[in-house]
Amino acid sequence: MNRQATLNDAARITEIYNWYIENTVISFEQVAVFVKEMQVRINTASELHPWFVFEQKGIVCGFAFAADFKSRGDYYQTVETTIYLDKDALGRGIGKSLYLHLISQLQMTSVHVLVATIALPNAQSIALHEKLGYIKCGHLSEVGLKFENWVDVGYWQLIFKNE
Repeated sequence: MNRQATLNDAARITEIYNWYIENTVISFEQVAVFVKEMQVRINTASELHPWFVFEQKGIVCGFAFAADFKSRGDYYQTVETTIYLDKDALGRGIGKSLYLHLISQLQMTSVHVLVATIALPNAQSIALHEKLGYIKCGHLSEVGLKFENWVDVGYWQLIFKNE
């Protein structure tokens, strides 16, 4: 079940996210996040920057959120979308359900463009984004350095068509 994230979810969200920090290049953060820091991040939720979790049998299996794409004012209708799933929840349709929920909520706001930043390679994330209508719009080579390896980043976007 998809629902809005609360501060009570911070510990589980932190656990999911820290696994990616410590074991993958998917997140460029270098140091594990503390629960209090995650609570601050969740507390920024708003209409244009919602946080959602997917909960199954009382356990949060993943989270997705929107954040500022850039801090300058003219970017206010563009947000960056992000999703992380528990490593044991991959390939079960949870990501699609959670991301569709985030997208549908953002469609009801003034947001015009969604941007996803994907550390490469990441075939699962690319497949999810493209399945949901995101189109690759850019590629930056060797912009991140993690675990002593240079990491490329790709950008995918989904533009909401005005009706």
